[in-house]
Amino acid sequence: MAVYFLTVFVSFVFNFVLIVPFINFLYKIKIQRLKQETKDIFNKPTPIFDRFHNHKQGKPVGGGMLITLTTIIIFSFFISMYVFFNKKLDLNYPSIFSEIKILLFTFISFACLGVYDDLTKIFFWQKKHFFGIRMRHKLIIEIILALIISFWLYNELKIDIIHIPFIGVFEIGWWYIIFAAFVIISFANAVNITDGLDGLAGGILMIALMSFWTIARSILDSPTSIFIASWLGGLIAFLYFNIYPARIFLGDTGSLSFGATFAVIGLVLGKAFALPVIGGIFLIEILSSLIQILSKKFRKKKAFPVAPFHLWLQLIGWEEPKIVMRLWIIEIIFVFIGLMFAFSK
Repeated sequence: MAVYFLTVFVSFVFNFVLIVPFINFLYKIKIQRLKQETKDIFNKPTPIFDRFHNHKQGKPVGGGMLITLTTIIIFSFFISMYVFFNKKLDLNYPSIFSEIKILLFTFISFACLGVYDDLTKIFFWQKKHFFGIRMRHKLIIEIILALIISFWLYNELKIDIIHIPFIGVFEIGWWYIIFAAFVIISFANAVNITDGLDGLAGGILMIALMSFWTIARSILDSPTSIFIASWLGGLIAFLYFNIYPARIFLGDTGSLSFGATFAVIGLVLGKAFALPVIGGIFLIEILSSLIQILSKKFRKKKAFPVAPFHLWLQLIGWEEPKIVMRLWIIEIIFVFIGLMFAFSK
């Protein structure tokens, strides 16, 4: 148990020491948020979104890059120490290394997609007349990555079952690959959509990860526990500088990577149906956006004045810190319910 808390502490201190110099570095190389002229999936302007976010122009974007790099370094060190000093792991090496590979591949591959999207927004959007990567192009890449990850979950970790709380366990065979890919893509985009207010996505993720850390430790899943601990320390340090008024933003590098990895952790732990409850705010955010998109597509009109949900709260007059704090409280309630689902038979 001590090693997990040591991992969190080391990760927190490591990130806390680095983050101010990193912020200054981002200013120096001009990785900063620009005045946005965003468009929706139908290539139509979104002036309400821009109105609430243009005051954040000039703030550095790249918190996700730092946390990704430090998490990989710290996790690699502590998992190596764990494997080296634990003499009872010989028979478990294949599954442990597969689990490590899946976690790191998800974390890194979706971060690379996010880096490209962030740099496109900052340096090339005026040439492309679109803010970032077009959604259909991003979705194609996400599908490819998610299918690779899902195949490894099915083929290497031999996961082909889903546990529905209070009902039972069901074997779904190779359909698990499709199911898992859908879950991964959904949460990658859900966290990306939620990352719109200072401290919102980072705080929700911190709360949700603590619940998964509890689950991982309860079933003695050491690789996942150490990974979450490495990630959590960096996230807490980042959040210190990301709460209102933020000094640094997560960026798509962090939001896409963190959302996909959050989903994979839920799948690895066998808690696929507790996952949307534990990540309840993420689910609300992406559902509000999806309903809005489908309504525009098929009804030719909006279902809501604006989407996602946090933007509607801004529109009706709630201040940004008020929205964030209240959604954190609601997320804590979701986590308690999700843990009840996770530990049900």
